[in-house]
Amino acid sequence: MKAMTLKRIAPVEEEPLQMEDLPTPQPGPGQIRVKISVCGICHTELDEIEGRLGAKLPIILGHQIVGIVERLGYGANKFKLGERVGIAWINSACGRCNFCQQGNENLCSEFQGTGCDANGGYAQYTVVCEDFAYPIPDELSDIACAPLLCAGAIGYRALRLTNLQDGQTLGLFGFGASAHIVIQIVKYKYPNSKVFVFTRPFDQAQGGPGPKQHQSLAKKLGADWVGVTGDNPPEKLNCAIDFTPSYKPIVEALRALEKGGRVVINAIRKETKDKDALMEVDYPTHLWLEKELKTVANITRSDAQQFLPLAAQIPIVPEVAEFKLEQANEALILLKQGKIRGAGVLKMPE
Repeated sequence: MKAMTLKRIAPVEEEPLQMEDLPTPQPGPGQIRVKISVCGICHTELDEIEGRLGAKLPIILGHQIVGIVERLGYGANKFKLGERVGIAWINSACGRCNFCQQGNENLCSEFQGTGCDANGGYAQYTVVCEDFAYPIPDELSDIACAPLLCAGAIGYRALRLTNLQDGQTLGLFGFGASAHIVIQIVKYKYPNSKVFVFTRPFDQAQGGPGPKQHQSLAKKLGADWVGVTGDNPPEKLNCAIDFTPSYKPIVEALRALEKGGRVVINAIRKETKDKDALMEVDYPTHLWLEKELKTVANITRSDAQQFLPLAAQIPIVPEVAEFKLEQANEALILLKQGKIRGAGVLKMPE
């Protein structure tokens, strides 16, 4: 099979992913082999490539996988050959610890990430335990479904953690793959709520889709107000989600937060270039009066199981930019530069 493999840590601009011909993986007991149709790209891949998140090298990246069950391992019986499935960031967990027993596999100390601890979807085939694959609703196309498996599912989890109530105001800091899905959930589930969107300042993006294009998409999807990080919104936020790779938006979200509100950080890692921004946190200004700061760590199986049918019901229509598998390096550079409007998806060769 053809696969784009990461063998070394490097700036993504060096295009470190290499196209290789590798043996097609064989499913073990309880596993299925999936012939991959498409795989979404994610900021997590940037963290792996550039060393902010330790991946098991060499590794095939990718954790927003859609494909067809092509082979069953011994004892695997949850899916039929030819059935369409999705694979998300959670590749496995121990199943025995208190976290797993309570449905919080995302906090399991033996949590394994797809495309990080186990080979992922930047390839024509992959294998996974059948317990960590999900049926795809017929209403969702392969291309539309790929971003839902991470950007959508993790956004769904982050939204739940905000404790948003219908009629309250939600702030979205950053408007990429995940946020543009979250706003569609909010408009469906919380029709009386307002959504305020904050993008990066215009002068930080040169050429191609950038903050102005992200703002245009936000308005198209029903944002009630759009500005840049640091702007004062028309009213205080009851809750907010930070989708950015930076620290500054956390401080700005806390500043714009109403008393008793909560900011949820939807990021595994943050870049260090603006880490000094956290020094600006002033207790009376940013945290006093029972404001909360909460992080999202991975997703659980139930997040994907609950979210995919909801996405089909709404229906969520992700904005997608398609790339060929061999264009993975190029796509990731554009992702880092904030020049992909919506979500990027790699399409596998036949």
